[in-house]
Amino acid sequence: MADAARPKALTVPFAIAAADRIDGLGKGLRLIEAFDDEHPRMTASEAAQCTGLSRTAARRYLLSLCHFGYASTDGKQYWLAPRVLRLGNSFLEGSRTARLVQPFIQRITNATGETVNISVLDGHEVVYIARSASQRRVSIGYPPGARVPSHVVTPGLVILATLGDAALDAWLAGHEFAAYTPSTVTEAKTFKAQVLAARAQGYWITEAQLDAGLCGIAVPLIDRKGDCKGAVGTTVPMGPGTREQMVERLLPHLQDCALALRPLL
Repeated sequence: MADAARPKALTVPFAIAAADRIDGLGKGLRLIEAFDDEHPRMTASEAAQCTGLSRTAARRYLLSLCHFGYASTDGKQYWLAPRVLRLGNSFLEGSRTARLVQPFIQRITNATGETVNISVLDGHEVVYIARSASQRRVSIGYPPGARVPSHVVTPGLVILATLGDAALDAWLAGHEFAAYTPSTVTEAKTFKAQVLAARAQGYWITEAQLDAGLCGIAVPLIDRKGDCKGAVGTTVPMGPGTREQMVERLLPHLQDCALALRPLL
């Protein structure tokens, strides 16, 4: 996927003076992010096309990544090395939120038998950072570190529902509404209406957005200052009366969890 087609972060997380910024570090990280399922291996020219760098610059960054152990090469193509996983693992292992929520979501799993996830918004994707798996043979949910387009999973809607109107419109304008099932919402106007509805009721349920047989429910995690720190939710197989059962059986546990975590986040 070319750089122009990639989802962009909503805002610069932390603006600093140009004199304090090391642009080369940002370019190197952008190059790491260019590798994906469509581009597991790339030449310097392909990497340059994906990142907007010149071929010469892309080659130098790729060779540097190889030198430091974050990539490998056969002399023509380049691919990421296992060491790059340390970057993501450092966040998961150092995240206070991921450690803090674990006993709370485990209680929900013990009470309901469902797998429960904690997730955060990263630009246009939802990233799962914690999970309590059920004892069922088949456990539904995403492992920590998984990334999913925000418009097809329930946590995305409830987190976006906490944004102000201007920030939400900016996010919608930059999002690519790809379809994954016949039911996937692909119109920004329709999606916005759902986000506003989620804002009004404080939770949301999605059906068959990413997988035709699954239904998800989530509530936002709001800290003591009123800022959204993520979402807590669960996914179950769809069936007759699933929505009503989720509201009756699962929603109170998710809301209690969010309330209990509020003074701690």
